[in-house]
Amino acid sequence: MITDLEQIIMAAGDLPTIPVVATKVMQLMEDENSTADDLARVVSSDPAVAARVLKISNSSFYGAQRQIQTLPHAIMMLGFVTLKSVVVTASVKQVYHPYGLTEKLLWEHSFGAGLAARLIAQELRQINPDEAFLGGLFHDIGKQIMNYLDKDKFQEVMQICYNEKIPFETAERMLFPYTHEEAGALVLKKWNFPEQMIKAVMAHHDLDLSDDEDPYLINLANVVSLSSLFCHRYGVGTLGAEEDLDVAASAPAVRLGLNEERTTTLLERFIETYTKDQSFFS
Repeated sequence: MITDLEQIIMAAGDLPTIPVVATKVMQLMEDENSTADDLARVVSSDPAVAARVLKISNSSFYGAQRQIQTLPHAIMMLGFVTLKSVVVTASVKQVYHPYGLTEKLLWEHSFGAGLAARLIAQELRQINPDEAFLGGLFHDIGKQIMNYLDKDKFQEVMQICYNEKIPFETAERMLFPYTHEEAGALVLKKWNFPEQMIKAVMAHHDLDLSDDEDPYLINLANVVSLSSLFCHRYGVGTLGAEEDLDVAASAPAVRLGLNEERTTTLLERFIETYTKDQSFFS
């Protein structure tokens, strides 16, 4: 089925896309001769994205000490690498339109996981925090693609989860011939994201990566997986908090070497940050 799904996603002209500005920014990031002015000029070409970049840049999550009012100032304060994740975040929000309750929950879970992944990466210092943020942001993008391709069937999956109290991964297999990880990995491929990001999204549930895989990728996949559990623990973008969820005992936390004390501290930091900065990402 993965081949059929790939043909659908690669050929579909009306699938959600990230704005051209995000693609151009990612291309500029690969050009060592690009300047802050080049970046500001590209971002300015899409007023809606530019406005959201400034809004997100002023969140405490990015350490803004005083208000950032211009794009060159944002680039100077955030740096090129962080700006990339901010622009992609500002751009990808439109993928979740039309913005009903389902899309609202999916978006809140996505950016919540992005926040969590960045905090975890900062604590561990094993992977780039901005790359971790994007991994968290995109880990469930496949759910929105499923929702877009067959909204009625996706709503049925959500209803099964709610009524029968079973995980989404179990419910989706009842109705869809593919998983949200497969859909997400393929749409990221269509959007020309790096192979490492695609693999991390593909593996974020089962963490099925070979022992000889790149250690950086293994750490990224575990951070992304753990970031989702952070959201589930507090009900961020889900139907309710899972207060009995033992995050510290989860596979990704154990594999990352996080004990109960460090995990608890990170969880507290996460929900504090999410609560404080939620409006900047809405």
